[in-house]
Amino acid sequence: MSRPARYHHGDLHSTLLREANRLLDEDGIDGLSLRKLAERAGVSRTAPYHHFRDKNALLCALATQAFSQLDEMIGRQLQGEGSKERIQHFVREYLRFATEHPEQYELMFGRTIWKSGAPTEELKAVAYRSFRNYAERLGSQLQGRLPADTDPLRVAQASWATVHGLCRLLIDGIYVNREDIEAVSEQSVALIMAALAPSA
Repeated sequence: MSRPARYHHGDLHSTLLREANRLLDEDGIDGLSLRKLAERAGVSRTAPYHHFRDKNALLCALATQAFSQLDEMIGRQLQGEGSKERIQHFVREYLRFATEHPEQYELMFGRTIWKSGAPTEELKAVAYRSFRNYAERLGSQLQGRLPADTDPLRVAQASWATVHGLCRLLIDGIYVNREDIEAVSEQSVALIMAALAPSA
């Protein structure tokens, strides 16, 4: 008599996502598969397919989870009254988030899903929501600092692109001195704030 599948206990969906993130850290995007995930979670090979239609669906679920974490970070760091320090804290945590979880970051912003795959509606919704949240909260942080003819949306786009560029330089190994991360991030924020200073 065959042994019953172990996936009947607990919340299998959460377990699969947790183990998939661990596999992603260990083996990268190319090394992640539903078969490996089933083995890692200790369930039958077909069990993950009850939750994820295919690998693309699994990757989209992982990216959705990561964007939700980013959205929470934005809400936590860019709240309250505006200050350079709050923006600096956000940049530091963003860089730490990206460099400590490079495979997840690649899923969020790389071509695996957005160009080569098929992003789910849930993923698109949370990704766009996180940027809107960032743009609105950054606009509040910079209220009263922007020159009259400055578009807050463009400021949000340019500042996000700056931080994203720093992340890519570190993740891709082009710039490897992590001890300089804080100094570089502080300089980036200083440049952004200087560019936004109203002209005398």
